Amino acid sequence: MKRERRIFTEEFKREAVKLAKQPGATRSGIARDLGIGPNLLGRWCRDAEGISDAKPGSTEKVSLDEYERMRRELAKVKTERDILKKAPRILRCRAQVKYAFIARHRAVWPTRTMCRLLGVSASGFYDWLERAPSKREVENQRLLRSIRISHEASDSTYGSPRVVRDLWDQGETCSENRVARLMQKAGIIGRKRRRRNPGQVLGEVHTIAPNLLDRQFEATAPDQKWAADFTYVWTGEGWLFVAVVLDLYSRRVVGWSMQPTMTSQLVMDALLMAVFRRGRPKEVLHHSDQGSQYTSEDFQNLLETHCIVCSMSRRGNCWDNAAMESFFSTLKTERLNRKHYRTRDALRADVFDYIERFYNPKRRHSTLGYVSPVQFEAQTLKCA
Repeated sequence: MKRERRIFTEEFKREAVKLAKQPGATRSGIARDLGIGPNLLGRWCRDAEGISDAKPGSTEKVSLDEYERMRRELAKVKTERDILKKAPRILRCRAQVKYAFIARHRAVWPTRTMCRLLGVSASGFYDWLERAPSKREVENQRLLRSIRISHEASDSTYGSPRVVRDLWDQGETCSENRVARLMQKAGIIGRKRRRRNPGQVLGEVHTIAPNLLDRQFEATAPDQKWAADFTYVWTGEGWLFVAVVLDLYSRRVVGWSMQPTMTSQLVMDALLMAVFRRGRPKEVLHHSDQGSQYTSEDFQNLLETHCIVCSMSRRGNCWDNAAMESFFSTLKTERLNRKHYRTRDALRADVFDYIERFYNPKRRHSTLGYVSPVQFEAQTLKCA
């Protein structure tokens, strides 16, 4: 008959160990009295003393004190690991930077542990914490508020070169590097353009008009050179095409048109707006690509009617009309790529707002010495 395995409670084991430890008692005698083997009683005694004779690969219990010590040690190691993982870049920074890190994370990790790992004294940290902010720090905080106002006023598109111009206009004497450093520390970032290789399309040359502009994108007076092009943007209702005419003297948008179809009427409306807004100037050089809208008979007749000279880029060469490529890149980077438009009307309203309320009157243009197109033309009239 198979003998049934006996199960002993923890209380039974503790009492058996106590009997075995009594003066004059032997383990074999106690084991015989209790009806158990001497080896089993010996193992219970070793477990109570925290001694393990287990072979490699086997599991054996440890004492509660030893378990608690190991748990605390593991928690300490994990804490130190998390702190060092969070602060690898400031280990070689000056003490003030380390103090700022400790102050930000006091609710997460013990202060003295962070001080020990970062190599600063706890007394030095508490002294820094109670110290009044320096004059430089107070000035930086005041300057940062002005930076946020400028950045938000640009619809969160300006980087440090344009923000610092806003501050200079307000009478500040800060440098661009200082503004860039404060923006980086505060996490204020301007909109960045997507980098891409535009490439070239090579093929048979078919020119409607010569390239009279020849990549000379500067002008000495308004309404000498106009650049034109159109782009398209997707909405929930389909494509919307946006045509623009740009005065290369001030980079001001002087004409625009938006339609759901890509026809010659789209670019004609943009040109007519430019003609009437600028007072019907004569002998303007109009530069565009060789798109069918610009080579159409209707558009060419419109140019001839208003005595406008036609210039066209070489086929497949986007650099010949780089000013327009730059404008549309800016428009999409700073406004259109940040949203999804459910309707064409919503997109029309946003493009109108960007051109007429921000780009022309307010946006600082790097080509113009970081003033807006409207301000640049106003300075020209004042000097004249």
